[in-house]
Amino acid sequence: MPALTQPVKDEIAGIYPQLASSMVAEISTMFRFAGGLHINSGVVTLQAELTHPGAARHLWELVHKIYRIEPELIAVKNSMRNGNHYILRIVNNGERIARRLGLLDPKGRPVRGLPPQIVGGSKADAAAAWRGAFLARGTLLEPGRNASLEITCPSLEAAYAIGGLARRLEIPYRARESRGAHRVDIREGDAISAMLARMGASDAVIRWEELRTEREVNGNANRLANFDDANMRRSADAAVVAVIRVKRAFEILGDDVPANLREAGEYRIQYPEDSLNLLGERLNPPATKDAVAGRLRRLNTMADKKATELGIPTTMDVVAESGADAF
Repeated sequence: MPALTQPVKDEIAGIYPQLASSMVAEISTMFRFAGGLHINSGVVTLQAELTHPGAARHLWELVHKIYRIEPELIAVKNSMRNGNHYILRIVNNGERIARRLGLLDPKGRPVRGLPPQIVGGSKADAAAAWRGAFLARGTLLEPGRNASLEITCPSLEAAYAIGGLARRLEIPYRARESRGAHRVDIREGDAISAMLARMGASDAVIRWEELRTEREVNGNANRLANFDDANMRRSADAAVVAVIRVKRAFEILGDDVPANLREAGEYRIQYPEDSLNLLGERLNPPATKDAVAGRLRRLNTMADKKATELGIPTTMDVVAESGADAF
């Protein structure tokens, strides 16, 4: 179970609707998404299989409050997943309760989606249905590229129905088929917060927003760090190129280098990691960054012109031969 799913279920398992219609919507959706109807020799049994103990207790309490019965609840050891799963079953009066929940239509046929009274009910009923669906088959993934609040649905019709309830709550959703199952998910960060709030998971909303903010801050920090690293690499590469060109210029020009250009070139070779500003401060008299850049440029231009006349490698030819990145 994803890390955020458990605390959300822990929280909403303690929330009980105030309206009877919302209680029925939640009960009906939990049975629909966690198991549903079992008809054997004409006997209708309602059954829900749940992995969260709080969800099982929650459903038991709702059924007991609305229908004044005590459903059978058993814990079954799940050797595959190192934990229990919980089966809640209504055998006696199963057909009568299934009809009242809307899980059987007037002709006694199982409903494929969700009952009409839920689909056409109030926003409170829609929120209760989503709470029931999440308790039954919901997951919440942390903020990031794959963030989602997802419901695994028992059928395509159920997916359309629960998605329609999200639309009624003005929350964007996506219905899809993935890994052999029909799913409805909410992927936008604000929309996930809105649905958590609708389900009553106020603590989860706070935690979700904290994680979103933390993720955004870390993402911005990483982007800035990568940007700084790239800038440092470019600066280092440019310094290497500048030193190679100056050394070649001195070789080409020999004693014909003007004094002010020679000084700038010598300092470039001596202090390859210095910025142009720092190099300018070292000169006597000091010079601006633009002045230093201009002197180095004139030095290379003079050398390249003479090299071309003599038919020998220019400063840029030497850079290319060295394999350094030229800027």
